[in-house]
Amino acid sequence: MAAMATVPSYTPSLWVRMCHALPRLDLTMTMRDNLFIPDSWEYQQTLLVLSSLSAIALVLSLLVIISFLIHYCCCRRGDRSEGSEEEEEDEEGSTGHGYRGKKGRGICCVTWVSVAAVTLCCVAIGVGFYGNSEANDGIYQLTSSLLTANYTLASIDLLVSDTISGLQQSIAGPLTTMEELFTGSKPYLVSTRNCRRLSENVVSLLTSLTMARSSDGGAWNSSNNSGDPPIAALTPVPPSMAPTVAPVGGVMPSPFSPGWAANTLMVNEDYRWLSYVLLLLLDLLVCLFILLGLAKQARWLLILMTVLAWLALFLSWGSLGLETATVVSVSDFCTDPNTFVLNSTHFNSGTSSDVLDYYLTCSRRMNSPFQQLLTQSQRSLSSIHTHLSSLDRNALPQVPKAEKSLREVQQILNATEGNFHQLVALLHCQGLNKDYIDSLKGLCSDGMEGLLYLSLYSFLSALAFTAILCSLPGAWRSFPSDSEEYEDSDSESEDPFTSHQDSKRFLQWQPWL
Repeated sequence: MAAMATVPSYTPSLWVRMCHALPRLDLTMTMRDNLFIPDSWEYQQTLLVLSSLSAIALVLSLLVIISFLIHYCCCRRGDRSEGSEEEEEDEEGSTGHGYRGKKGRGICCVTWVSVAAVTLCCVAIGVGFYGNSEANDGIYQLTSSLLTANYTLASIDLLVSDTISGLQQSIAGPLTTMEELFTGSKPYLVSTRNCRRLSENVVSLLTSLTMARSSDGGAWNSSNNSGDPPIAALTPVPPSMAPTVAPVGGVMPSPFSPGWAANTLMVNEDYRWLSYVLLLLLDLLVCLFILLGLAKQARWLLILMTVLAWLALFLSWGSLGLETATVVSVSDFCTDPNTFVLNSTHFNSGTSSDVLDYYLTCSRRMNSPFQQLLTQSQRSLSSIHTHLSSLDRNALPQVPKAEKSLREVQQILNATEGNFHQLVALLHCQGLNKDYIDSLKGLCSDGMEGLLYLSLYSFLSALAFTAILCSLPGAWRSFPSDSEEYEDSDSESEDPFTSHQDSKRFLQWQPWL
């Protein structure tokens, strides 16, 4: 089916157009188009290729970290051998300050690199919290619009059901009684039978509103074999009764229900939001405890944080791959959403293309697919009202017993006309089209922006943890071991020769002692 006109009041953002313009390659490195066809294996291959870029980046990060670890081990052995040679050469006259100063400058540089990487990680965490909030706001706007549309469709269902049941009640009750009372008066009997015929015609027209599916004026398709009131097409139940989980087998309900989609999105969004919050808190705790370990010179704490940093590194690159595929697929959908909605088999299985075209575009040049049906129903109701007014003026003076039944029919007709005016207003495209545009803005504006910020967070945090894992082993060199601290304390405070020589020099320096 050809793509229809652009949605009024909605324009794809710059970020959507940029992500949509990214080249697409399948697993055979063949260029593919960027049409949003999620059920197509070729389209899924392009998303897999884009997600694999983060896996390649992960491999590069691992190679960089391994090369730094090898360099650290080799340099550490070289420094130890050079330090021992210098100590043997300068045992009496030199104190080794040159070597220690050179070593101290290198350790200081590595420590500051670790601090800078932790600072970058904290900035990434702030970006991630903002992006997670923006994505949640976008999904919340999307689900709110879907629930509003579901409520509108459920109201249409209830109005149609009430109208049909009221007319059927009038046909089976007071109109039958009036026919029996007007048996001896042919003009009044004809008017009563005309009211019955017109009421049955309105019932038939309103029933076709929910049962027809073809493009020649029909609306929806919904079988009704139990004799219950018909069910509106796009929503099988009111919003409060919409299912919150997918049916058995993972198949969407037919016909499609916006309430089901909204509740499913809300459940998935809760898990997504909580997962990102836990990931952000993990990164934050790792960064804070790394700073604490550097300040306290706690080796065991840095070893534990190194293990968690490895986990955070894998999670960061993994989340970046998922976010890349999601951002690209959302941009493809948001570039031309109407084409996907019209071509979707789930929508077309329960709704005709003319009805979808009318509600998705809501153009002034388009006529409502229900216009003819509503006009005929309105004329039939007006004719019923005319016949009842004639009977009220002419028949009641002659047959007073028919007054009660006539008043009941008039009361049902007034309620039917009130429901019919509300039905005409709800069937207009303006309300449902506004909900559709609001849902697009929520997904393609706030949701897209939040996903981009989350992608930036994952990239920055992955770089930060790569730098942290490269620099932490070098920072350990600045931490004195327990044996070194013990030897320094013994040589300075418990050496009897050093203390005796110092006391002798002190006594010789004092001439009066």
